[in-house]
Amino acid sequence: MSEFEEIHDELRAVARGLLAKTGHETAADWSALARAGWPGLEAPAEFDGAGATFAEVAVLLEEIGRAAALTAFPSVAVLGLGALGMLAPDALRDKIFREAVAGGAVPVVALPGEWGAGADTGSPVADPQAVTAGVTFALAGESGDQFLSGAAEFVCDVTAARPLLVPARTPDGDVVIAVVEPGAAGLTVTAQPVVDATRVFGRVVADRVAVAPGAVLRFAGDGAAALRRLYDRAAIATACDSLGLSVAMLDATVEYVRVREQFGRPVGSFQAVQHACADMLVQVTVARQLVTAAVRGEASQSPDAAVAASRAKAYATEAAVRVAGKAMQLHGGIGYTWESGIHVYLKRATLNRSLFGTPAAHRARLALRFR
Repeated sequence: MSEFEEIHDELRAVARGLLAKTGHETAADWSALARAGWPGLEAPAEFDGAGATFAEVAVLLEEIGRAAALTAFPSVAVLGLGALGMLAPDALRDKIFREAVAGGAVPVVALPGEWGAGADTGSPVADPQAVTAGVTFALAGESGDQFLSGAAEFVCDVTAARPLLVPARTPDGDVVIAVVEPGAAGLTVTAQPVVDATRVFGRVVADRVAVAPGAVLRFAGDGAAALRRLYDRAAIATACDSLGLSVAMLDATVEYVRVREQFGRPVGSFQAVQHACADMLVQVTVARQLVTAAVRGEASQSPDAAVAASRAKAYATEAAVRVAGKAMQLHGGIGYTWESGIHVYLKRATLNRSLFGTPAAHRARLALRFR
């Protein structure tokens, strides 16, 4: 149990207040989030962070999903600062860490949204060799200089990156992080629109981008293992988001059928509607249990953390699509209108289901344990 658990309700209240100030397609004010201390929640005190755990970050991730908010916070807190925390101490790493906590830097990791792009999607994070093969960038040295080449598709929030943290494979097979500034010669970032307007994605192409030796950061431990953990963190964050939007859809539906009348009585009084709402509640409850276990596993780095992450990702994201679809159905004709806003949640849930591993890919990963 986190020592910060007693402030979770306060975190939720603050998050709802901040996120309520913007619409689904307007990015939340990053400076406001920084002033609220969001980027520094999981950061060590030496970088002016709160020294909290992933459990506190997860509270905010769920609220972001509940609001279907447009913000780079998940990419920065979960992947950017997560990667920095796994790197060996270094002057550049420390500088980026401190600036990110203060809100001046927006570190984004160039991880493809398609889980294990370039590798076997059934087991990209179950086997160190598969992870290394799935790194889509490579560093090559010539006469002491180093050049970064490669590409990554559907990188979350890459257009906001300051700087870009690129996982790359060295000639000796190690996985490292190359720090690249936006606008570097040979680096191209192109926006990739998706149906979900509450998210921003981009394609990153590096064509012999010069990287100074001091801008190549090594992980404190095994680079492949660190990359597996980053993918797991991304999967859990997506599951948290799906849980939040499922809760929003359940609450909205229950309220609607309570006040909407048909044949002179509330729609919610009909048994078929009650059963449908009960099914939604069951799915949300199961998803919460699995997500809570995954968050606890990541926060404590328990031996079964990866298993819990795949369980949560597989179930919560699939359940969110069903819950949002049922919400649209139970809202009747109004559910299919643009004004209802349900389409926003359904599109987001559908995208979450595919991000960082489909349910089928995560179930395949779980099945590897029984070989």
